[in-house]
Amino acid sequence: MKKTVAIFCLFALLFSCKSEKKDNAQQESPKEEIVTADTDEWIYLFDGSTTEGWRAYNGEDLPPQWVVKDGVLTFDTEIRTEANRKGGHDIIYAAEEFDNFELYWEWKIPEGGNSGMLYHIKEGDWGMPEVSPEYQMLDDLKWEEINKAKLEDWQKTGADYAMHVPDESQKIVKPAGEWNTSRVIFTPEKVEHWLNGKKLLSFVPWSEDWEKRKSEGKWKNSPKYGTFKSGYIGFQDHDSPLWLRNVKIKKL
Repeated sequence: MKKTVAIFCLFALLFSCKSEKKDNAQQESPKEEIVTADTDEWIYLFDGSTTEGWRAYNGEDLPPQWVVKDGVLTFDTEIRTEANRKGGHDIIYAAEEFDNFELYWEWKIPEGGNSGMLYHIKEGDWGMPEVSPEYQMLDDLKWEEINKAKLEDWQKTGADYAMHVPDESQKIVKPAGEWNTSRVIFTPEKVEHWLNGKKLLSFVPWSEDWEKRKSEGKWKNSPKYGTFKSGYIGFQDHDSPLWLRNVKIKKL
């Protein structure tokens, strides 16, 4: 009899433990759902396989220089020769316009390379930089030597081109040919530029300080600069190759 009671108690204890584990799992599952939902907020503009949604700025098709190679969106051209300095092959992701967002992308350029990511792009009889803010992408280490010219701080990688300069003490500069990670977070309250995990700058768009920089700097004769509050995402053809991967955006 005592042996029977002992066996019964053992089974009761095992059943109780299983029930407790089940209850704990049910309590933890909402956390997993939250993580999954957050991940699903990202929209891939380029996922390594297709250029769907991309086309030329003020054009209908993707310029032939932009191709997918080994999962990388590649601007395939040569630099430092006059014959190849043609330009005019800027591209935009035209499937959707964005206003407030967090954009993430990975990129690399060759020695002396130069490009940029622009946002709030609107098409018209103007160049993209005349109306759209730009995150500068440049070979800080070799550009001056190769191009025989001096850079201003507002021209260097991570700058809000011709408006806000990056904090050099926070910048991780990688040699040409190595992958960089960049982020831009845009809201009407604050804009942030990030490079390789470090925040380089922040500013308030359309503020008094912003208006002053615009009216006294490079864009003083470009009345439409920065006035559009939504638009396309794009990348610049600046006469040098460019490699892009994992381009994704999150609406804020």
